[in-house]
Amino acid sequence: MKRKKRAQVPIRLNILFFFVFLLFSALILRLGVVQIVYGEDYRREVERTQDEVVSTPVPRGKIYDRFGQVIVDNTPQKAITYTRSKTTQPEEILAVARKLARYIDVPDAEKKVTERDMKDYWILTRPDEAKKKVSEQERKTLADQGLTQKEIDKKVYEWTLDRITEKDLAQISPAELEVIAIKREMESGYALTPQTVKSKGVTDREYAVVSEHLSELPGVNTTVDWDRKYVYGNTFRSVLGSVTEEDEGVPRERLDYFLARDYSRNDRVGKSYLEMQYEEVLHGKKAKMKNVVDKSGNVVSVEELYPGEPGKDLVLTIDAELQQQVEQIIEQEILATKRKGRSPLLDRAFVVMMNPKTGEVLAMAGKFLQDGKFVDFAIGNITSAYAMGSAVKGATVLTGFQTGVLHPNTYIKDEPLYIKDLEKKSWKTMGTINELTALKQSSNVYMFKTAIAIGGGVYRPHQPLDINPAAFTTMRHYFSQFGLGVKTGIDLPNELGGFQGQSKLPGFLLDLAIGQYDMYTPMQLAQYVSTIANGGYRMKPLLVKEIRDPSVDGTELGRVIKPFEPVVLNRIDMKTDYIKRVQEGFRRVMQEPGGTAYPYFANAPYKPAGKTGTAEAFYDGPIKSRRNASTYNLTLVGYAPYNNPEVSFAVVVPWATQGESDGINNRIGRRILDAYFELKVKRANGEKAASETNEQQ
Repeated sequence: MKRKKRAQVPIRLNILFFFVFLLFSALILRLGVVQIVYGEDYRREVERTQDEVVSTPVPRGKIYDRFGQVIVDNTPQKAITYTRSKTTQPEEILAVARKLARYIDVPDAEKKVTERDMKDYWILTRPDEAKKKVSEQERKTLADQGLTQKEIDKKVYEWTLDRITEKDLAQISPAELEVIAIKREMESGYALTPQTVKSKGVTDREYAVVSEHLSELPGVNTTVDWDRKYVYGNTFRSVLGSVTEEDEGVPRERLDYFLARDYSRNDRVGKSYLEMQYEEVLHGKKAKMKNVVDKSGNVVSVEELYPGEPGKDLVLTIDAELQQQVEQIIEQEILATKRKGRSPLLDRAFVVMMNPKTGEVLAMAGKFLQDGKFVDFAIGNITSAYAMGSAVKGATVLTGFQTGVLHPNTYIKDEPLYIKDLEKKSWKTMGTINELTALKQSSNVYMFKTAIAIGGGVYRPHQPLDINPAAFTTMRHYFSQFGLGVKTGIDLPNELGGFQGQSKLPGFLLDLAIGQYDMYTPMQLAQYVSTIANGGYRMKPLLVKEIRDPSVDGTELGRVIKPFEPVVLNRIDMKTDYIKRVQEGFRRVMQEPGGTAYPYFANAPYKPAGKTGTAEAFYDGPIKSRRNASTYNLTLVGYAPYNNPEVSFAVVVPWATQGESDGINNRIGRRILDAYFELKVKRANGEKAASETNEQQ
């Protein structure tokens, strides 16, 4: 029996060895198949990478004045950025944020984080407490509904967010708020695209310390960002507009528009006026980098596809030095007038100066007195409208000519009119006068009788006045040819077209004829007088003169890409002889004794022409207790020299006085014209001196 037992052991071992042999053979065969047949496929899969193209911003274009002086520049500033990979987890971002918080300060962190940011952070840092917010029974109920694990996790997270209380959030310390603020910036935007964590107020110490610890801060980098610098401070500031901050990104209401044009959500873009109007010119073309990423989301290599192009530069029609002087004049005259005590409601004034032959805006100034300080309100020249008074009488006379109710040298008796129980008259009784004297001395009655004739009415003392309501349409049609009551076409958004009175009672037609019914913007008033000055051509106001390539060395303007040519919007439907009669009337206003502006312009060497205006108005400003108080708007339009105009202007001073006019409109008009011609002489002398120096050398 013992021998038989010993004989069975080798057989069992042999069987075992045989099976082991078969297994190893199968394994070797399988390895051979994998290596020989599928080896190349698996190798490619292991080495498989993915190309990710990302874009990085470029410097924004600069803005210059007409003489090449920088108005808006870019200021480099230190910045700390973070770039996350596609596989970076929230826990990893949090770890980096905590380390970064030790090296940088985040001012007003509590104002930069939302309640949702705090809740997400609370869940991430307090997992045990967060888990208790949703019971096991609730989780089981979700599972029983046949939801996938991903759907269950999403629902649980939503419930957890809803059940976090204010008491829970009170556990978060001020130091943690800084971490949350940093984490928020790190997570914004897209993967593989640098996100700015801090650029405002990065100190030299913060920049140096972060740079030293980059090895322990994966994804963090120290670089240079840019910020907009407005060289002339608040001068012309409201028209230049503004650019969004890093934490704003593109405006939500225009998100689709920008995303379709290769913008990122966190790109800084122009959000108002010139910066917005010319965003696509100023923004430039982003640099494009190709990141080669492996299966784990790690960047294997980086290749530059396109170096990018800085934004193009804008050259404005504005004369920065003239603009500054005009703004100073407005401020000084407002304060001087208020000191006299008759102008409690006066808080603003506007000036537009332009080349009447080309439409180029040379100065566009507006000032608003708020809490004892002046605020730039240049944009008010196109966004606010007022009754302009007698300044529009040139359009009334020309409308009378064109409709045939007036002819050059038509005499009309200036006398008080009595329409039923209402008296309407001029500031003085002038007797029988023609249109030249009517403009020179600003006769209301001459304009009233012209409007009555246009409306087919007949004036009978103390009787009702009956006119054809179509006269409103007729007068507004001819007024619009000068730009009164229609948009001027200036290259800025949000331009106001003015306001039209709705009633068509006869008395309002008379008010329309003297500028005390419809309301116009200061820019419309400037376009109107420019049309008269240049002989009847309504020019589109231009703010941008040229688009240029960015300067190579920063000292000279780049190549002109696109010049903006003068644009004639329309030629007024009136004879040249008619226009010349109004031009002569305007000349007499400023150059002959008896003219309403003569005391202010009598000795002006540049021989101006123009028209004053006073409109009875009702206050509609910020002092609510004084709303609807009776007041006067003072205006002035003009141009110089009268026989070959090179500059035209409009001055508008709303709510200037509650009594007798103190002449602020005329003083501003005289001083801005003086400034223009003095600068012209100064520059001519400077060019002459430079030329003589070059010849001597």
